[in-house]
Formats: sequence, C-alpha cells, structure tokens
Amino acid sequence: MTDEYTVGIEVPAVEDYCRLRRISGLTPRSETAAKAGLPNTVVGVVVRHGDDVVGMGRAVGDGLFYQVVDIAVDPAHQGRGLGKVIMSNLMQELRKLAPAEAYVSLIADGDARHLYAQYGFAPTAPASIGMAQWIGIAP
Repeated sequence: MTDEYTVGIEVPAVEDYCRLRRISGLTPRSETAAKAGLPNTVVGVVVRHGDDVVGMGRAVGDGLFYQVVDIAVDPAHQGRGLGKVIMSNLMQELRKLAPAEAYVSLIADGDARHLYAQYGFAPTAPASIGMAQWIGIAP
C-alpha cells in the first residue's frame, strides 16, 4: 500500500458499503438492509484513495463470537495489498476488544482463503462445516 491511501477504523457509509459490495463481486445488498446491519458493526475498517472509499471490512459479534464480513476492495485498486491492510487493521482492533476466548470465524470465497490464512484462519473441516441459509431471497 502506498501513501496515496488512508485507513480509518470506522463503519462504512451505507452508499459506500452498497457500492463496494456490488463492484467487488459480493452479493449486492439494499440500502434498507445496509441501514439495518451496519449499526451492528463491532469493528469497521475503511480504506480511502483521496476522498473515495475504495476498500472496507467489518466484524460483527457479541463479545464471545465474532464474524469477519464484507471484505471488499474496488477492482480498480486490487492487487495493491489493500485486502491485507484491511485484515491487519480489523484483526488488530478485534484483539484489543475481544476476550482471550473469543471465537472469530469467516466464510472464505475461493482464493480469499490464502489471504485469511495469513491472519491465522484455518479450515474447520472435517471437524465442522460451515452452513448457511438465505432468508427472503433466492441465492
């Protein structure tokens, strides 16, 4: 990452959140859903290029369990280490606030597992397997 980027520990704005999810290939979310979900962010990381938000990541949780979600980088800014910057800052902040026995999980899509492995995440299979369900929309 170069000096042209700045990192903030903050929750992304609804508009930036929806845009980054859409352009980075994550499942799009409505503004209504974003407005409901974003206030539940425990730790948020935003990367800016000038005034533009070009990367984000969040963690949600209850003090014992945390889920890393919404790691997204604008395709025009990918390949510059921004995913690593987001994860590094996110995990640093989680370690400050989470108790020692906190369980942190995530769902790694495709090759993203290699990024997450750099921060101590490991597959849980075969001992356990991730499961999911969409409510109200078709996958």
